Amino acid sequence: MMTGDHVKASRSSHHDEVPLSPAARFFQAPRFNVYIIAIVGCKTRINTDVVNAGLEKTLVKHPRFSSKMVVDGNKYCKNKKWTQTKVNLEDHIIVPELDPNIEFPDRFVEDYVSNVTRTPLDLSKPLWELHLLNIKTSDAEAVGVFRIHHSMGDGASLISLLLACTRKTSDPEALPSVPVKKGAGSTFNSAAGFWWFFSAIWLFLRLIWNTMVDVLLFVATTLFLKDMKTPIKGAPGVELNVKKFVHRTVSFDDIKLVKNAMNMTVNDVVTGITQAGLSRYLNRRYSEEKKLDGQVKQSNSNIPKGIRLRTVILVNLRKSAGIQVNYLSVIVRKT
Repeated sequence: MMTGDHVKASRSSHHDEVPLSPAARFFQAPRFNVYIIAIVGCKTRINTDVVNAGLEKTLVKHPRFSSKMVVDGNKYCKNKKWTQTKVNLEDHIIVPELDPNIEFPDRFVEDYVSNVTRTPLDLSKPLWELHLLNIKTSDAEAVGVFRIHHSMGDGASLISLLLACTRKTSDPEALPSVPVKKGAGSTFNSAAGFWWFFSAIWLFLRLIWNTMVDVLLFVATTLFLKDMKTPIKGAPGVELNVKKFVHRTVSFDDIKLVKNAMNMTVNDVVTGITQAGLSRYLNRRYSEEKKLDGQVKQSNSNIPKGIRLRTVILVNLRKSAGIQVNYLSVIVRKT
């Protein structure tokens, strides 16, 4: 028979332990061990004491960032769960000693991040770490590199957490304001109602048709349909090669200019930039191959006809609010 104190202790222990979600267990699979890498540039040199104080008040209080993963059971049935633990920031914040006069700082940061991704996280502590690099690059005076295990959350939840950790410059105690989608006006007439009803039926039929096409393409891809061999298609075992993160800076003012001119979203503009960049890269690579084969004929487009590339991106199912995340579908077109 358990006394009152034992019941309270049992409830407290049970409350501190949370089973991993199916998605988190998936990201913990041996062949699908995924990390999220986020690189943040700063306008000034990073003060470690200020970072520690800020994390103590924000990130460390989050249940996932203050929990470690424990594994119970045997090799046939493993039970993984999050367990609350005390966070020692010295184990998570890494500040390497760097030469401020490094000849190629941008390349150094890329190599540093590449090496970080090759080291597994320690399961005896919460699965995140922050590297502070006080080195001046072409875009920032200092750089912070977050490495977070994907089982702790996805991009949308981590962006939401980042915003929750920030404050307004005008009021250091106030949370940042997030744009809210404005509702449509309440005006209604019979003609508009008819066209709205007709459009809703048409969109529903298109949804059914596109879903059927996607399912058939997925089945065909599984059975016999394969992607074309292109310069970006890797050989078997390419997933074991060392990866390097190379970034380019794009003006957000330019993105907003295109967004407003085309009456679309920021995601649409970024997707278009990605598609255009991929098409131009493939066009250049095919042009170089033709020159090596002795074909010197000039052409605006060297991409073969019927090229097929596909990618799978997880779709965000949350309700659209101030933060919107969409999936990315890459299609290469001849131009």
